[in-house]
Amino acid sequence: MSYGLDDLLYLMRRLRDPQTGCPWDLKQDFATILPHTLEEAYEVADAIERQDWPHLEEELGDLLFQVIFYGQMGDERQLFNLNSIIHRLVEKLIRRHPHVFPQGTLHSERDPSVSPQEAEINANWDLIKQQEKALKPVAQNMPSGLLADVPATLPALNRAVKLQKKASKVGFDWPDVQGVLDKIREELAEVEAEISAADPERLEHEVGDLLFAVSNLARHLKVDAEVALRGTNARFCSRFAQVEAQVERLGGWDNASAAEMEAAWQAAKQQEKH
Repeated sequence: MSYGLDDLLYLMRRLRDPQTGCPWDLKQDFATILPHTLEEAYEVADAIERQDWPHLEEELGDLLFQVIFYGQMGDERQLFNLNSIIHRLVEKLIRRHPHVFPQGTLHSERDPSVSPQEAEINANWDLIKQQEKALKPVAQNMPSGLLADVPATLPALNRAVKLQKKASKVGFDWPDVQGVLDKIREELAEVEAEISAADPERLEHEVGDLLFAVSNLARHLKVDAEVALRGTNARFCSRFAQVEAQVERLGGWDNASAAEMEAAWQAAKQQEKH
């Protein structure tokens, strides 16, 4: 027997049944489920980066369950349900892909001999999003302005790049990478000055400015800052594991000098290159 979407929806209703459901699931709401959603999304990313396809299948299921959970809670409060979520999604994707659905209907098709240009597709995408935004009612307690729709809850590195991209679209940007490099040097000098001043609050401020400038450099070089840093984290873990192994051979951390640890680190880097 193979379970399908209808079975998953039935299971979700059973979990939230006030009489016979699961006590943990029953006491959840949108706010309490949110941290689990973020965690599941990161676990999906981790499985993809490790190319662990069986694990990815499981993690995608866990992430799907989060959407099902939100749909059930929305249905209980008569806000929305899974069907309305899917309807809005399909409607939006059709609207944003006129180069695929030329009549604005799901089954309309473009002439296969005509190949739209990527620049044109991106320009249309941005224009359609702006039109959608103009038609949306203004949400309560939402800031206004060009940067307002960049979620504050994004990981800081991702949000920095999205903020920079938004600002660049109206010309608020460095004309070339040299300007960004100069800015990084300026911010680094300010960090060094605050180290001498020994003001923790100002130091945090300047380190943040430096990180923001470095993420801007990645954007100008068309390097995904998040992917780049995740790669560095992975390399650090791999190299440090080799340092740990060497330290164990030396009798443990208390018996290893800084020079020996550095030598083990450099050996790990060389092994990585080969």
